[in-house]
Amino acid sequence: MENYLLIRMKAGFNGLKGKEISLISIVLMCATIILWSWEKTPGLTAFLPPQTPLQLSSDHLASSSSVKVLPAPDPHIHVTEHESSMPKKKIADEVEEQDLDFTSQTISAQSSSGESMGESDTGTTSDTEQILSNVPDEEEKHERILEAGKSHGVQISSSLTTSEAKSNEAKGKKNSKQKKPDLIMNTPLKSSSIIGKENWNNATENKACNYAKGKWVPDNNRPLYSGFDCKQWLSGMWACRLMQRTDFAYEKLRWQPKDCQMEEFEGSKFLRRMQDKTLAFVGDSLGRQQYQSLMCMLTGGKETNDVEDVGKEYGLVVAEGSARPSGWAYRFKNTNSTILYYWSASLCDVEPIDVNNPNTDYAMHLDRPPAFLRQFLHRFNVVVLNTGHHWNRGKLNANRWVMHVGGRPNTDRKIAVIWAAKNLTIRSVVSWVDSQLPKYPGLKVFFRTISPRHFFGGEWNTGGSCDNTKPMSVGKEILEEESSDQVAASAVKGTRVKLLDITSLSQLRDEGHISRYSLTAKPGVQDCLHWCLPGVPDTWNELLFAQI
Repeated sequence: MENYLLIRMKAGFNGLKGKEISLISIVLMCATIILWSWEKTPGLTAFLPPQTPLQLSSDHLASSSSVKVLPAPDPHIHVTEHESSMPKKKIADEVEEQDLDFTSQTISAQSSSGESMGESDTGTTSDTEQILSNVPDEEEKHERILEAGKSHGVQISSSLTTSEAKSNEAKGKKNSKQKKPDLIMNTPLKSSSIIGKENWNNATENKACNYAKGKWVPDNNRPLYSGFDCKQWLSGMWACRLMQRTDFAYEKLRWQPKDCQMEEFEGSKFLRRMQDKTLAFVGDSLGRQQYQSLMCMLTGGKETNDVEDVGKEYGLVVAEGSARPSGWAYRFKNTNSTILYYWSASLCDVEPIDVNNPNTDYAMHLDRPPAFLRQFLHRFNVVVLNTGHHWNRGKLNANRWVMHVGGRPNTDRKIAVIWAAKNLTIRSVVSWVDSQLPKYPGLKVFFRTISPRHFFGGEWNTGGSCDNTKPMSVGKEILEEESSDQVAASAVKGTRVKLLDITSLSQLRDEGHISRYSLTAKPGVQDCLHWCLPGVPDTWNELLFAQI
C-alpha cells in the first residue's frame, strides 16, 4: 500500500511539473514574439508615455556631485577623472534622486550661431549622459580645438549615428577599465566645445577669461624692472624711485585673476610673439605711461643698443614750435618688433580751423578717428586705444577745441554735454576700427578702460590728496562680471574690438600714485591721476601680454 501511494504521488508531481514547464514555455515564446515585434516595429514606441525634458540650471549643476560648474565669466562644466568614468546609470540615478531639472542641449556644428546652454534646443537625458561619459580620442580633440580656433566655438551634435554610438560605447567600456584624462566641457556665452586636458594650455588662449576679476597678492619677485635704472625710457616725473618717497611696498604686488592663470611676463617671449609686428598705443598721458612701462619691461630696465628710433617712419618728429614730438616709435632689431605711442588725448581727429592763424581754434571731430590712426592702421598688428581724463570743459577751453560733427560745428545741445560728446567719440572710433578689421585679419585692437583717479578732499587744484602709501588692496577681491567703465564696455559690445579692462583692479591701488612726491610739485597740489613706475601700469601690460 505504501509503495502504491508513493508511486501515485510521484506521478502527480511529474504531471504538475510537466504542466508548469509547458506554461513557462508558452510565456517565454509569447514574450519572444512580442519583443521581436517591438524591435521590428518602431511605431510601437507611440504607446510609451512622453518623456519630459528637464531643465538643469547652473545652480543645480554646482550642487551635483557628478557635475561641477567652474566659476568663470562664462559657464564651464568640468567633469573630473573620477566623474567621467561613472556609469550612465549612476549619473542618471543621482540626477533623479536630487530632483534636478535637466536639459540636454542639442549642440549642432554651427560656427556662427553659438547658442549657449540656456538657449539651445532640448534633447534627452541620454544625450547629455553621452556627452558626459564620452571621452574623445586624440584626433577628435585636435579636430575640435582646431575648429574652436576658426569660430566662436565648437558645437558638437548629440545626434549620433548607430556606428558612432557603438564606437563610443566601446570606448566607454575600454576607458572604464583604465585611467581617463580629464574632460572639460567649455561652454562660453556664445560657444560650446569639448577639449582634452593635454590640450588645455593651448586652448586657454581661446578661452574667454575675465582677467579683471581677481585680487592683488604680495610677490617678492616684483618689480619687473628697476625704477633707478630704466632712465632710457622712463620719464623722471613718473620715476618715484628718484623722488623723496621712501615707501615702495606698492612695487611688490602682483595681480592674480580669479578664474584663470595669467602667463608670467617675459620680455623675450613678448618680443618673439611680436616678431615682425608693430604694437601701437594711441591715447592720452596714461597711454604714454603704459607705453613707457612696456619699454622698461621689455628691456628689464637696462640700457640697450638693440633698439632703433623709427619715429620718422610714422611722422613722429618734433614739429616747429613744439617741445617734443606727438609720439615715439622704437624697433627692437633682433625681432624686428616695433613699439610706438601716439598722443591723442581725445581719440578723435583734431585739426586747425585756420591753418594760417597761429591763434586759431581747433576742430574737434567727434565722429572721426585721429588722422594718425587712419593713415597708419594698415601697418599695425596690435593697437591699444584709450581716452578719458581730458574730457572736461577746462581742457577743451584751454586747448581751444571746438566740437564738430559731420564736418561742421556741433549745434546739438545734447551732444554738447561733455559726457555725451565723449560717448559719441568712443563709439565712433570703435565702430570705425571694427569696420576696418576685416581688411586686416591679423590685426588685434584693444580699448583700454579708464584709469581711476584717487583725489580725496578736493580736486588736483583745490587741495585734493592721496597721501596713503601703504597697500590697502591685499585681501580685497574684484568679483564683478561687468566692467565698471560702462561707456567703454558698451562701445565694444558686439564688435571685434576687445576690452582691456583695468579700471576696477586699479581702483584698489590708491597708494600707487605720484601723490605729493612729484619733482615739480607745488604746495597743495598732488598728482593722484598718474602712477609711479614701476607700478600699476605694468599690470595693464601683463593683461595685454596674456591676450595677444
